[in-house]
Amino acid sequence: MKVNLPQEQLNQLNELKEQQEKFSKGWIDYWFDYSAFDTWQFWVNVSFIIIPLIVLYFSIDKKRVFLLGFFGFNIHVWMVYTDAIGTRYNFFEYPYKAIPFLPINVGIDTSLVPVIFILLYQWTLNNKKNFYLYSFGLIVFFSFIFKPILVAHHLFHLKNGANYFHIFLLYILVVIISRAITNVFIHLHSKGLKV
Repeated sequence: MKVNLPQEQLNQLNELKEQQEKFSKGWIDYWFDYSAFDTWQFWVNVSFIIIPLIVLYFSIDKKRVFLLGFFGFNIHVWMVYTDAIGTRYNFFEYPYKAIPFLPINVGIDTSLVPVIFILLYQWTLNNKKNFYLYSFGLIVFFSFIFKPILVAHHLFHLKNGANYFHIFLLYILVVIISRAITNVFIHLHSKGLKV
């Protein structure tokens, strides 16, 4: 059974789609004008993608690759969600990107931060250290040192009242959720082994 949308809803939906298409084209034009292959910022962003993945490939504990990968994927997903929300509501922006089609910074959100947290998680497991304590230190570094460096070089901008403390809280939220989900799956796996 086919249900037609009310005309008013359909009109508004079509208008939003047209605006979105125009908006997307504007971002691609902006990228070619200011953020493409001929800028040092593009290559910094590309390095944020490639270098961490190379380091991870050679450094990851192959015996724990699924555990570490699952945790890192959690970090990646929640970073992308928080970044997409923050950029959509104009709390922060990335004037330079490696990939113009996405509002997020692909290198930082999908590679650099998840890989560093994977390696930290691996290190805390191997050395029987407190993951949360060392994560707190890394979060402080990302929030109050790394992000201000990005701001100083216009690779990241805070807007509309957002500040480094908000970034700090977002990192804490991402790490807690990611570790909690990982712990739930570890628990379920161990219960499955007992059955």
